[in-house]
Amino acid sequence: MPLFGSSKSTTSDTASDHHEQPQNDPVASASAAAGTEWLAGHLHHLTDEQQGKLEEFKKLCGEKGYYKAASEENGGKASHDDATMLRFLRARKFDVNAAWDQFKDTEDWRRDNAIEKLYENIDVDSYESARRMYPQWTGRRDRRGIPVYVFEIKHLNSKNMAAYNETMSTSNLPAEAQKSSTVPERLLRLFALYENLLRFVMPVCSKLPRPNPETPIVTSTNIVDVSGVGLKQFWNLKGHMQDASVLATAHYPETLDRIFIIGAPSFFPTVWGWIKRWFDPGTTSKIFILSASDVKPTLTSFMDPSSIPKQYGGDLDWTWGDMPNLDNDTKDIIGGVESGEGEKKEFLKGPMLFDGDKIQVLGREKKGEEKDGIERRWDIPVTANGASAPAGDSEKPSETATAAAPAPVQEAS
Repeated sequence: MPLFGSSKSTTSDTASDHHEQPQNDPVASASAAAGTEWLAGHLHHLTDEQQGKLEEFKKLCGEKGYYKAASEENGGKASHDDATMLRFLRARKFDVNAAWDQFKDTEDWRRDNAIEKLYENIDVDSYESARRMYPQWTGRRDRRGIPVYVFEIKHLNSKNMAAYNETMSTSNLPAEAQKSSTVPERLLRLFALYENLLRFVMPVCSKLPRPNPETPIVTSTNIVDVSGVGLKQFWNLKGHMQDASVLATAHYPETLDRIFIIGAPSFFPTVWGWIKRWFDPGTTSKIFILSASDVKPTLTSFMDPSSIPKQYGGDLDWTWGDMPNLDNDTKDIIGGVESGEGEKKEFLKGPMLFDGDKIQVLGREKKGEEKDGIERRWDIPVTANGASAPAGDSEKPSETATAAAPAPVQEAS
């Protein structure tokens, strides 16, 4: 998800005052992605030294009270899986002490801002309003199994942002977040979307057929469409995007695989001069600015045409604002989150958690006179052959078959 950071290296960008656009080679990048080079430093693709660093890191975090190894007391699961711990190590180039500092800061930040409670109890309408304003999962994956997100910047115009800001209310946040959070609600909502990436989309994608099933999916591939955006709009969004990027770089490290920027205007080098200051060189190396003639060949080198929206030269029937359009493999896993018949099936709105053998439906819905809404707490089972039971057959109240969608944000013509 491109508004969010990827890594935070220990080196600085000495060329940050220059406006040159990144000269990253998409062909070379696609070649690396086609092999196993991109898996270096990931689970089951560690050197002996890196494996030792992982064990040292977990031991240090355990001694400090921030990590618990798997045991009978915690149901046979560690407090954090190895794939998560490795994200922090890769972000700090396997420097255990530096990774510990970032990990501790993140765990403290999550606790102080009640991030887990926020995701589990966010008002569904608030969640959906945020989803319609920020990077959206298409329901598809690239050739390596990494989820594909699309972000159309033009929708973040002053009119839509004003309308979105008017929906903000502390009453829409869980009590824990209201009490302790120092983060503005607009960013907390954004991080609720990011929690969906980590707790739903990535685990689902990790279950699906792909070239390297031994390694969990921990990143996202992003198409960022900046066509139709003027310099004034970029300027107006500068502060918001910077705040989001800085916080996410600190607390969601190594979750970005690639960003493909499409439709860049002639003044984009100026905008790039601002943006590159928010990221370290490792992150900027993952950003590719594509000319109109490069869009289709570059995207198809990373993903099948069936996973590329039609407006970018692919075959996928998906446009901005749509819910995920799942392929058959994904439907076999989470088809139960869809309801309805034929081509008119609706994807369940709001936060969810994928837990291997079941999908946990979360969030709160406004019903009648209930001021704080009613908790959504039911499971959609995943059957033995991988297919999830239809939404209507899962363990949930019948009157809440799907979350009600708020009125769509009106877009300027």
